[in-house]
Amino acid sequence: MVSRKILLILLLIALVFPGPALAAAPADNLGWEVIASGIEYRQFQLPDPNNVFVVRLDRSNLNVTLESSIAQGKLSEGIETVSGMYARYDQALNYWGGSANPRTWGMRNQVVVAINGSYYDRVSGIPQGGQVQSGWYAKRYDKLGGWSGFTWKLDRSAFIGECVYHPPEKQLITYPATGNIQRINDVNDPRGNDELVLFTPQFNSRTGTINSGVEVLVEMTRPTMILPNPAYASGIVRQIFIDKGNNLIPFNYIALAASGTAALTLLENVQLGSEIQISQEITSYEADCTTPYALSWTKTYASIQGAFFFLKNGQIREFPENPGATTRHPRTAIAYNDQYIFFLVVDGRDSQHSIGMTINELALFTRDILLATSGVAQDGGGSSTMVINGKVVNNTYCNIYTCWGQFKYYLPLVTRNSLIRQSVPQAENDVIWSAAGVERAVGNGMLMVIALPGEYSSKYAIDTQVKTIQNTDLRLGPGTNYASFTTIPNGTLGKIAVQMNGLNGVLAKSTYWWYVDFGAGLIGWVPEGALVKP
Repeated sequence: MVSRKILLILLLIALVFPGPALAAAPADNLGWEVIASGIEYRQFQLPDPNNVFVVRLDRSNLNVTLESSIAQGKLSEGIETVSGMYARYDQALNYWGGSANPRTWGMRNQVVVAINGSYYDRVSGIPQGGQVQSGWYAKRYDKLGGWSGFTWKLDRSAFIGECVYHPPEKQLITYPATGNIQRINDVNDPRGNDELVLFTPQFNSRTGTINSGVEVLVEMTRPTMILPNPAYASGIVRQIFIDKGNNLIPFNYIALAASGTAALTLLENVQLGSEIQISQEITSYEADCTTPYALSWTKTYASIQGAFFFLKNGQIREFPENPGATTRHPRTAIAYNDQYIFFLVVDGRDSQHSIGMTINELALFTRDILLATSGVAQDGGGSSTMVINGKVVNNTYCNIYTCWGQFKYYLPLVTRNSLIRQSVPQAENDVIWSAAGVERAVGNGMLMVIALPGEYSSKYAIDTQVKTIQNTDLRLGPGTNYASFTTIPNGTLGKIAVQMNGLNGVLAKSTYWWYVDFGAGLIGWVPEGALVKP
């Protein structure tokens, strides 16, 4: 234990030299609050002054895991607050059960912590860089000068990637029936001439393609993941559309959209009921994008782009020419060591309570106080937000608007005062006010979740005839987080349909869900409470 005398000396040093003092007194296990089994929270009040909010996840606790979040649940739908993403993914299905759970999607999230993620396009809201969400490779990483971001895998390993490359010959669709293979030109991006693009459920409710070429819908046995050949994720062809685009993408489907010569190849190799196999690979390099980097992205479960990769294997990286790094700002970061994954948010722009950190100060705190070995910054500034058990815990108001001592009391309590809203300029389009305060809407984020075991209702069996007892939304997946694509009128007859992954009657978003065929091509997910036997 560090003596009181030494702590006093360190405090005095910190008041004069705030940066170096951060490295002097590593945190012990005192002061951490258990907020869920395997997840602990602590607020650090530093003498700069700075308020740092830290959550750590115990990597040895098999009941807790990480997940990435997407604003609005769709890459092309715009931005959302961290609180909104917390609510969207809480009690929603996940894939964490993996091969240990025969119903691969039957488990669900109990979200404990949410933070904001990577930078995003301020017009479209689309996150910059790549993303893996619940095992789906939803958005390809670019080289990005070496900042591919934080990665969490099914085996609970973690790394922060640098430069990446997608070898064209290793992004493949294999057709077992014919023995042929075809290249995947892109993922969740517009289709070009003579190209085949793979669309996952994270793109949007529909593919958004025009009425030309070929579109094939494939029911998957698992998310596409990142599985280098000869490994693969397999699925069964359920629908084939010729010159009819903009088709629906159910939660466990992919769409293969092809044009020109790629469309001809696709048609030659598929028929209804045939199997397809998806293999994808990422090759990693050091930040120079030329030196091989021994990282395996295989079976990545959750990943988002990073900004400043400030701590690598215990070594602090400097960014002296970048004003975004050398100026004190609010910060969000993800870090880890062999024992813990850390989420950090540092408040800033508040002269009385928290002035923010440079990237170097963030690195010193992460390494010397938290004893992390690697860390990467996310989008900071007004975006920096931490939500725990549904509540924002940090001072988002000053992070967004800047405070110069005009408030006597520490926020976020002050942000709940409606008088403050009346005293600030008109809120920007991406700033959301609520009874709980103010948040900046962002493009994506990261979550710490408890993986709850699957629960199922036995009320109905396959081919059971059912009838709606109210006007009912027909959804693309089991849960209100999945989009409704039509409304089924009260009194409509249908029957429980076969669902390849055995999810009929699964519990999600606080109710049980059934896969129902209402005829005329209308098949999707309905809550149990909307159905009866006729």
